[in-house]
Amino acid sequence: MLDHWPWYVLVLAIVNWVAVEKKWKRVEYIAKPGTMILLLLWIVLNGSLGGPMIWFFLGVIFSMGGDIFLMLPGNFFLPGLISFLLAHIMYIGGLNSSAPYINWQGVIFLVGIAAIIAWLYGRLATALERKGQQAMKLPVLVYSLVISLMVYSALMTGWREGWQGLSAVLVSIGAIFFYASDSMLAWDRFVQPLSHARLRVMVTYHLGQLGIVIGAVLMSLAG
Repeated sequence: MLDHWPWYVLVLAIVNWVAVEKKWKRVEYIAKPGTMILLLLWIVLNGSLGGPMIWFFLGVIFSMGGDIFLMLPGNFFLPGLISFLLAHIMYIGGLNSSAPYINWQGVIFLVGIAAIIAWLYGRLATALERKGQQAMKLPVLVYSLVISLMVYSALMTGWREGWQGLSAVLVSIGAIFFYASDSMLAWDRFVQPLSHARLRVMVTYHLGQLGIVIGAVLMSLAG
């Protein structure tokens, strides 16, 4: 059963969205990591640190680290990228608590994800070369492959033992939102500026994290 705690998380996330749009840096410095802290507290309060939930708990911690790196003054993009890379690896561990497998639905997902990442990375790589940032091509490629595997793992929970219908739907939607957030962040940074880019990135990011964590907690409570 869901309690009222996710609403606290959403309210603080909305405060962060407003702060990002209005450029209220002091509010953002509190609300951005604060949103993830509330998610961590909710996992702990549900007693959900056993089994695969420890992976999601660590994923939120690494995500919070990435949040902090990306909001600090200066160029901390690479440390932020590494933090989120580790977060996705943690989520992959939690989503694949049983042995990975593939079915015909999985083949469709893989083909679709591969097509998207091939097109997106092609645009990013071209932009990085144009900007003289060839050294970033490999980190961006590795990150793109890992987040794609995270999305695939989330989509496959619909056929995994232990994942109820709602929990599988929520983590799948959450993973897609997370993918959209990172794609917009990379596009705005390397390819072409987007209007209200930071707001778009944060809204999809927080909805993605909420979907993943709520779905995982539901799976844990049902187990």
